[in-house]
Amino acid sequence: MSFSLAGNAMDVLWDIVVSVGRGIEQVLVYVETHHWIFGFLVIGYVFYLHDRALHARFDALDKRIDEIRKRLAVEY
Repeated sequence: MSFSLAGNAMDVLWDIVVSVGRGIEQVLVYVETHHWIFGFLVIGYVFYLHDRALHARFDALDKRIDEIRKRLAVEY
């Protein structure tokens, strides 16, 4: 009797492993067939990061220009 319980426990464990494997397989199939969606997301994120970096540079440049103007105003 204890052998059948151990066998049932292993069957349940194996069913769980197989279910997880099938779920992962379905996710990979979806990504494989819809890779262009993820490509658009990546391209959009790259442009977002580039835009942030560009605006940060312009903000830093504006601060430096303001500082130079203040210094020139004090000298004269």
